[in-house]
Amino acid sequence: MERNVELSRGNLSVSVTQHHQSWELDSLLDFAERINPKRAFLFVSKVLGKHIPVTPALMNESYKSLSAIIPKNLATPLTVVGMAETAVCLGAGVYREIKNQYGREAVFVTTTRHPAKHLPVLSEFLEEHSHAQDQLIYGSNDKDIQKHIESSKTLILVDDEISTGKTFKNLIQSLLNADLKNVERIVLVSLVNWNDGNLEDTFMGLPIESIALLHGNWSWESNNTALNQTMPNVSTTAQGAHEIIAPTTWGREPSYLDHHPMPAFKPIQEGEKVLVLGSGEFLWLPFLVAEKLELDGHDVYFSSTTRSPIMQGKAIKSICSFQDNYGLGIVNYAYNVKDKDFDRVLLIVETPKDSIDPALFSEIKNLEVVSYE
Repeated sequence: MERNVELSRGNLSVSVTQHHQSWELDSLLDFAERINPKRAFLFVSKVLGKHIPVTPALMNESYKSLSAIIPKNLATPLTVVGMAETAVCLGAGVYREIKNQYGREAVFVTTTRHPAKHLPVLSEFLEEHSHAQDQLIYGSNDKDIQKHIESSKTLILVDDEISTGKTFKNLIQSLLNADLKNVERIVLVSLVNWNDGNLEDTFMGLPIESIALLHGNWSWESNNTALNQTMPNVSTTAQGAHEIIAPTTWGREPSYLDHHPMPAFKPIQEGEKVLVLGSGEFLWLPFLVAEKLELDGHDVYFSSTTRSPIMQGKAIKSICSFQDNYGLGIVNYAYNVKDKDFDRVLLIVETPKDSIDPALFSEIKNLEVVSYE
């Protein structure tokens, strides 16, 4: 299957070589334009719950489909790493599925761009094509979990897409340089692998395999149109002015994802259409709120705010922009919310309620801030 997408700065061509029987190109993604001089285009997932509001049930379907094609009986200890900010939920969801097989022989951790001074830094690396390049991975103060990570025989690395494979290589190199000396096998897991046939099957002497719902390739032909918008500087791992008060055991701190504190909010009424908004990389606990509401029979969707600057058009129908809730002075965005008609929008954050930019209340109608205060 071939697809050509005309964008303001050039033409994107994609070729699908294979896909999961339940997932095709149009069910997985759409396209948009980045505000980024390094890469002009963006694959916008329809199942990730990031830039497009989707049901928790659809997100769970992707977790189950991916986990079902991960090789069985992998050597343990096993560590699953989810890439921030986009693949935090995807990584946690895949981990939750494979934990049914491995139990506490599997640990979950995410990369992060936020400091956690109470935790030891395990590694640092760059996501080079990203709007925010710097990434950290934290270890654990729990001696058993830290020993588990350091003794890992299998690494499962989860991202929403593989485009060049360079980010994964940087991540692998940083982990192996962090004294993970027992690694025998690495499995790359993504919704889409756009580097089909071009990824090495070994890296730093270790076997690597890629699991995805769709495989293919892309090519970009620039028309030499200059980017007429300035990309904001969002690449920081600094401490912001607002304190993080929610638990970090959703992945920023390595864990078994068995601690699920639910924040308090006014009960949802029958017939209300609800959007649960995660914030940045704080996604898994808000997703669990959305999932529970859906299981209780409510009409619920999930998406998230993000640092990623994207132009309006194609998959991006509306944009809300506002200052971040960490006090870093970074512009954040909520996409495809303002054009929807939700009875309630629950923005769930890991910072205090007063950390929210007041401008967001005029951008999103029926907005409520939910925190862990």
